[in-house]
Amino acid sequence: MSSRGFHRGLRAFWYVVLFFLYAPLAVVALYSFNSINSSAVFAGVSLRWYAELFSDQIILHIVYNSLTLAITSSVIATVIGTLLGYGMYTYRHRRLGWLVWVIYLPIVMPDIVYGISQMTFFTSISSATGLFDLGLGTMIIAHISFQVPFVALLIYSRLVGLDAQLFEACHDLYAKGWQRAWYFIVPTLRPAIVSGFFLAFTLSIDDFVISFFTSGPESTTLPIFIWSAIKKGITPEVNAIATLIIGAVFAAAVVALAFTYVRSARPRAG
Repeated sequence: MSSRGFHRGLRAFWYVVLFFLYAPLAVVALYSFNSINSSAVFAGVSLRWYAELFSDQIILHIVYNSLTLAITSSVIATVIGTLLGYGMYTYRHRRLGWLVWVIYLPIVMPDIVYGISQMTFFTSISSATGLFDLGLGTMIIAHISFQVPFVALLIYSRLVGLDAQLFEACHDLYAKGWQRAWYFIVPTLRPAIVSGFFLAFTLSIDDFVISFFTSGPESTTLPIFIWSAIKKGITPEVNAIATLIIGAVFAAAVVALAFTYVRSARPRAG
């Protein structure tokens, strides 16, 4: 097989993969603009379902819950994950390699196992103390717990890629702790911090399993609502909600990617 034929085969395989990845999302978006209540026949373009969506107070409350959960948990997880990642880097030579494996556990653990364990934990505390009733508060805590490892490992990988002499240079220039943090560490880690925030936001906004097990009656999020709604059949309104989620996740990913690209291209431009 010639080299040209091999590359053409790889290109065709790549297009097939992209098709199966994004064609279902495109179909969902298309039928969210359907003028009739059907997910099988497309009768024309209409914004009817989006108009009904934004006039429904229940759905607006659910959107508020989703955004509150995603933004709050992402901000807190970014702060904790940044500190944890820096701590992992600072003490990496003190036989704390096991700590990295501990951080990995929530990432590789099945969501349903993690969600059930979180629900059992909060229910046990609630029955014993009356605190941590299932609701938006417990969902925020649960989301932070599985977002932190992603942010920490992202920050840690960024620090590992730096020249260790840069930290020594800060000491040689008699920079105080807050000066090192403000003028060197934070600017250097800014792309990783921003990427970590948007990664945490993306993980939170589309999470269903952990949210389902830690939610209360008044803390329904969009993925939970969609799961409940499809029991009655997939409607254009459900497609509209799914399209908004796809758009939010896509926008967050594009912003994070653009920020990282601009930051990495700046030294080359200089």
